[in-house]
Amino acid sequence: MKNKYAIGIDIGGTNIRAAIVSNKGEIIQKIKEKSSGDIISIIYKIIGNLFSEKVAGIGFSLAGLIDYQKGSVLVSPNLPSVEGEDFVNKLGARFNVPVIIENDANAAAYGELCSGAGRNFSNFVLLTLGTGIGGGIIYNKKLMNVSAEIGHMSINAEGKKCLCGNYGCLESYASATAIISSAIDFLENGRNSILKERNNNYKNITAEEIFKAAKEGDLLSIDVFKNAGKFLGIGISNIINILSPEAVILTGGLIGAWNIYVKEAITVASERAFKHLFKRTEIIKSELMDDAGIIGAAGLVFNR
Repeated sequence: MKNKYAIGIDIGGTNIRAAIVSNKGEIIQKIKEKSSGDIISIIYKIIGNLFSEKVAGIGFSLAGLIDYQKGSVLVSPNLPSVEGEDFVNKLGARFNVPVIIENDANAAAYGELCSGAGRNFSNFVLLTLGTGIGGGIIYNKKLMNVSAEIGHMSINAEGKKCLCGNYGCLESYASATAIISSAIDFLENGRNSILKERNNNYKNITAEEIFKAAKEGDLLSIDVFKNAGKFLGIGISNIINILSPEAVILTGGLIGAWNIYVKEAITVASERAFKHLFKRTEIIKSELMDDAGIIGAAGLVFNR
């Protein structure tokens, strides 16, 4: 492929981030737009602003299940308006370049492989920890072509019903959404907390507010993050026992709570996973963070 650049686009529930990316994984120019209104029109506008004859192709990443044969989105929980949208054929015809579409966590995993925390590993699992929980798996330096919906593994067979329809999903216990829900349940049951003192309507609290309170020593907030970390640790131990990766790379907004949430997860994983497998697995932070999906989506253009 003679052209040295690709456009990577990461479509999130709040923002659409896009960039021109070199074949070495370097971001040359970046754009961010709100993902509200007519998302398809916004995407066409973004590509128009970035496109040139030097662009070899376009790569998309977004949360959801992908139909790789048709190049369309089967299900996207945060962006139902793009379900069934034929990105690959429409954009390929308009810009006359190859177009690929990939799940956001898969793309992020590939981005970390290309130029991030995964570049020195052959086998690793990436977990995105935010509103929900996603996953991507790299094996023998290649992205595994599997759904990797790790957030929807059952960790409590008789547990809460998840939005996906399953019961006891990891996402229902360890995501930012779960953290908020747990804090509200405690407050409604009369537990004391500075969260109640600071919020007239504590049902609108955010994970950031809960984390801030935890850093200030609020016991309820600390308990909520540690409990979520416990369930994350159960999930990580399952990953280690099944896949024995060299690393588990964590990304997303929740890793800001590393010293409470992730440290608890590491402790629990160390207790539950096979000892010799756990010792061979590094649990580390993403290096690329929000840029991983963009870089990964662009990298897959060159790869495929």
